[in-house]
Amino acid sequence: MKRIDLVEGNIGTSLIRLALPIMGTSFIQMAYNMTDMIWLGRVGSNAVAAIGTAGFFTWLSMAFILISKIGAEVRVAQAIGKKDEEVAKKYIVTSLQINIIFAIMYTFILVIFKSNLISFFNLGDSDVISMAESYLSIVGMGIIFNFLNPVFTAIFNGTGNSKIPFLINTVGLIFNIIFDPLLIFGVGPFPVMGVKGAAIATVLAQALVTTCFLVIMYKSEEHAFKINIFSKIDFHYVKDIARLGMPVAFQNGLFTLFSMLIARIIAVWGPVPIAVQKVGSQIEAVSWMTAGGLSTALGAFVGQNYGAKRYDRIRKGYFYTLLMASVVGILATALLVFGGKYIFGFFIPEKEAIEYGIVYLRILGYSQLFMCLEITTTGAFNGLGRTLFPSIISIVFTGLRVPSAKILSSENLLGLNGIWWSISMSSVFKGILLTLVFMILLHKNKLFKNQHEI
Repeated sequence: MKRIDLVEGNIGTSLIRLALPIMGTSFIQMAYNMTDMIWLGRVGSNAVAAIGTAGFFTWLSMAFILISKIGAEVRVAQAIGKKDEEVAKKYIVTSLQINIIFAIMYTFILVIFKSNLISFFNLGDSDVISMAESYLSIVGMGIIFNFLNPVFTAIFNGTGNSKIPFLINTVGLIFNIIFDPLLIFGVGPFPVMGVKGAAIATVLAQALVTTCFLVIMYKSEEHAFKINIFSKIDFHYVKDIARLGMPVAFQNGLFTLFSMLIARIIAVWGPVPIAVQKVGSQIEAVSWMTAGGLSTALGAFVGQNYGAKRYDRIRKGYFYTLLMASVVGILATALLVFGGKYIFGFFIPEKEAIEYGIVYLRILGYSQLFMCLEITTTGAFNGLGRTLFPSIISIVFTGLRVPSAKILSSENLLGLNGIWWSISMSSVFKGILLTLVFMILLHKNKLFKNQHEI
């Protein structure tokens, strides 16, 4: 498997070659949910609202996944930069061991407490509640694959080989695209399964992806991939992975919880706005997934160059990536503000949903540039192993969405649109503040001092 050398050669070329497969992988992961949305949108907005509600708990699982994902991504990249594959191997094994333990625990929570979890949203529609519980139960049984695949992807990205995760995740997406309509609508020998069919297709696709990763690693000649998952857990590496991953995991977990609280506020307006917000966020994901791909590539680039003590390349790489992210943000703003009607109607062909969706996309469109700046700069911080500061910024301003949404959505102010504005403006503030802080620290040369050595 050929890796990209991130510590030598042209910076722009290296970043683009690494980033493109990562962005492709991000879009593929997003496309799993989007495929479900497109097909279930033909069933009705209630079905979309159901999987949108249950999907919060899949999203919440990322808080646990990120503990080992960030640790693997950062430390594997830094070890590869130092040409120490033995250390890289130890971080790979430990990150997977942590991940499997969390996956088993989370499976029990989702399956046993599914009714209690769904009742949190006060949906008020028995059909939506029933479908949401069915979807969550099935996804919960296969959640271990959802846990493992992002960590496998992070491991390959950290080594500078982002092409393999892209190809493997593409196989999973193709499987999902084929089996989604077959199981949802009951084509051929398959019975009509609706929401349950979407859940089964997604779990099977994720299982296929996990199998492919395991086969590739088993056949690889890379020393770092010659692992024994059943070896004794090394708590020195557990501690370091937790130190790196916990701030990001805590941030992501709170982000999801804040989003769930906002979903409760949205639920006052009924299932259609819930479906609109879920579909709208998937459309908006075009920009933040692209920025996320750039961020992950930058994190690997910064990590390897930090390990190799090539600080000059870190500076140049950051500004090069920031420029690319800015272009993405500006294009996304134009797309959401001016093309919302045509985009949204493709997902839910209902007049009321389209009207709500146009407004949602326009308001969120104004924040796309700043969101891209925030995500990209977070990748630079992560690559240096400085995960705490961007997490604090995100937690504070994302948390402010809840009271501001409650206040602005009152009948005397903006109503439902007040919720959308609270989300959009918090992204603006996060992007401006985090980018300014990184540039100031970079200018004062304070980012490369007192760093924790692996």
